[in-house]
Amino acid sequence: MEQRQLGRTGLRVSRIGLGTLTWGRDTDEHDAAGQLKVFRDAGGTLVDTADVYGGGEAERLLGRLLGSLVPRRDLVISTKAGSVPDPYRRFDGSRGHLLAALDASLGRLGTDYVDLWQIHAFDPVTPLDETLQALDLAVSSGRVRYAGVSNFSGWQLAKAATWQLGAPGLRTRLACTQMEYSLLQRGVEREVLPAALDLGVGLLPSSPLGRGVLTGKYRNGTPSGSRGASEQLAPFVEPYLDEAAGRIVDAVVTAAEGLATTPLEVALAWVRDRPGVVAPVVGARNAQQLTEALSVEALSLPDEICQALDDVSAPVHRYPDQDWSTL
Repeated sequence: MEQRQLGRTGLRVSRIGLGTLTWGRDTDEHDAAGQLKVFRDAGGTLVDTADVYGGGEAERLLGRLLGSLVPRRDLVISTKAGSVPDPYRRFDGSRGHLLAALDASLGRLGTDYVDLWQIHAFDPVTPLDETLQALDLAVSSGRVRYAGVSNFSGWQLAKAATWQLGAPGLRTRLACTQMEYSLLQRGVEREVLPAALDLGVGLLPSSPLGRGVLTGKYRNGTPSGSRGASEQLAPFVEPYLDEAAGRIVDAVVTAAEGLATTPLEVALAWVRDRPGVVAPVVGARNAQQLTEALSVEALSLPDEICQALDDVSAPVHRYPDQDWSTL
C-alpha cells in the first residue's frame, strides 16, 4: 500500500487507515485479529482508535493484539482523548483530564507511547492554549510522537494550528485533523479543508463511505446485520438515507458498473485522492469486508468520473465561502 506524509511532518502512514470504532463492542477479538492481519498483510500501518471506543475496550483489545499478532514497530497507532461520558459536558479539553486520559490509554494499549494523539473535539469551556499545552507536554515527555485534532471547525483548526506554529521548537506542530468526509458529507470543503491545506495539516477522513450508505447496500431497504439495522447505530445511518443521498448513491453505482468495480471502491477512491487527504479511516465488521475495502489500492478514478461525482454531490458554497466578487 502506498505511504503518505502526514501533513508537514516526517511521519508516513498508509493511505488507508483501519478504524476500531466497533472493536470490543460489536467486533470481538477473533474478528479484530482477522482484520488486523489482513490490514498489515496489505501494507497498512495506520490504526485509529480512541479512549471512548467501546468504553475503552477497543484500546484494550488492540493492546492484546500488539506484539502477539503484529510487531508494535510495524504499526502507526493513533488514539484520541477529550470525549467524556458526561451528560452535562460532552468534551473535556483540560490539561489534567487529557494527560490522565493519555496515561490510561497507554495502559490499555500496553505500550509506552502512541505515534499519534488527537484531541477528540473542541472544548468551548477550556482555554485553547491549555488544551494545546497538553499536546506539547505529551510530546516532550516521549509518550506521544505526533499530535493532531479531530472535529474542529475551520476557525478552531486555524486558531489551534496557528498558535502551535507561533513558537517553533517549543510547541508541537499539528500533524492532522480527523473529520467526517465523503461524497455524502462534504462540509469540510467550506473552511476546514482550506485551512488544513494552508497550514500544512493533513486530513484523515472518518466515515469515508457515508456511514456505509455509499456501498449501495441500503438501496432496497436495510439489510439485517448492517449498522442501519442495529438499534445503537441506526440513528447514525439514518441521516444519509434521504432522497438527496439516494441520487448520489445511484451515481456511484452507475460509475462502478461502468468501471467494472464496486460502489465501495468508487466512493473510497474518490475521497482518498481528494486534495489534502492523507488517509481515509475505514471501519469493517470482519476481515472479508475489510479486504473488499483494501482492494481499492489498485483503482484510480478517471477524471471524467471524478467530475461527474463532484457535480452530483456538490455542496452549496455561498457567501462568505466564495469570493464575494463572484456572487
